[in-house]
This record gives sequence, structure tokens and C-alpha cells, in this order.
Amino acid sequence: MSQSTNQTFFKSLRNLETSYRNIRILSFTIVAACLLIALASLLFAYRVKADAESRVYVVEQGKSLIAALRNDVRENRPVEARDHVRRFHELFFTLDPDANTIEEHIREALPYADESVSRLYLDTKEKGYYNNLIQASASQEVQVDSVQVDLSQYPYRFRTHARQQIIRLSKITVRRLVTEGYLRNVSRSAENPHGFLIEKFAVINNADLEERIRQ
Repeated sequence: MSQSTNQTFFKSLRNLETSYRNIRILSFTIVAACLLIALASLLFAYRVKADAESRVYVVEQGKSLIAALRNDVRENRPVEARDHVRRFHELFFTLDPDANTIEEHIREALPYADESVSRLYLDTKEKGYYNNLIQASASQEVQVDSVQVDLSQYPYRFRTHARQQIIRLSKITVRRLVTEGYLRNVSRSAENPHGFLIEKFAVINNADLEERIRQ
């Protein structure tokens, strides 16, 4: 083999070795880039999940759903629990002398609670209470005075003190309304923004307080 041929052979070997080295470098670069993209994707997904879990939902006057950021959702749970119970009472016990309006209020209230409320609604309907309001052109309003929630044990027990006003054409009847039940954590939704479900709901006291003639 001539010297020129040897030089050409060794030059080819060097070129081949350089090509392999470049391929290895390119492969390592691609693998590293893929790992970086995967890590970045995992980090982004974690941040999105953490951000979603740090959101709480607040009902503004029972009409719109607002996402509000909180550092710790648990810090806001007592407020949400009381607002959940308060809003349920406003929906369930505020009635107008119109069948469609009554059904709309009840339909909005039912996702806040379990079958104990559904049974109460059906029992009240079967007794003709809603029909009597419609026939008498009477309205019912509720004013929630206090909501007490015991967060020391789960499910959380609550008791509500409120006043009912039944407004008829000639008189107004004021009744005491004391209710109690339990709160269980559930998933949030547009129909149930606080993430609670009322269980074992019961009316403890619904006695008349006063009756006065409308002026």
C-alpha cells in the first residue's frame, strides 16, 4: 500500500470518527432537549394544578360565580360554609305567589343539599303549602340572623337562626325559623360553588312570633 493510499485511508477513518462523534453529540443534544421539555411540561402542569386548587368560588348576591385566589383554600372554608347555608335558606324559603318562580327557586336550592331537602319539598308541596301561597297572593321572605358551623368534627354540624315573613294582602305573619343539619365536602360546580352538601336537614322550630295588620 502506497503512502498516498495510507494517508487517504487514515483521513477517511478520521472523517468517519468525526462523523460518529458529531452524531453522538447531536443525539445527546436532542435527548437533553427532550428531557428539558418534559421537565418544563411537568413543572407547568404542577403550577396549573396548584393554581386550580388554590381557587375558591364566591357567589355574589347569588347570581354570578367569581373565582377568587386564596393562598390556602382551607382558611376560607368557614366563610364558605356559612355562606352556603345562608344562600340555601334564601333560595329555599323565599317564595313568591307564582308557581314558576317557586319551582325556579327550589330547583336552584336542591343542588345545595341531599334528599332530606327533596323530601321536605315534596312533603310541603303535598300538604298544599305552595298552592295556598299562590291562591292567597302571599309572599314569603326569610332573613337569616346567624349561622353556626362546628368545624371541629366532620361532617360539620350547623344550626341556623332566621325569621320568616309571610306577607298577605291584609296581614303579615312573622315566624321563627331554626334549622340544623350537616355539611359534607363535595366537588365545586356552577350549581354548587362552595363545594358543600347539606345533609340530614331538619326544621327544628317554625313557631309564630307575631301577626300584624298591613297598613
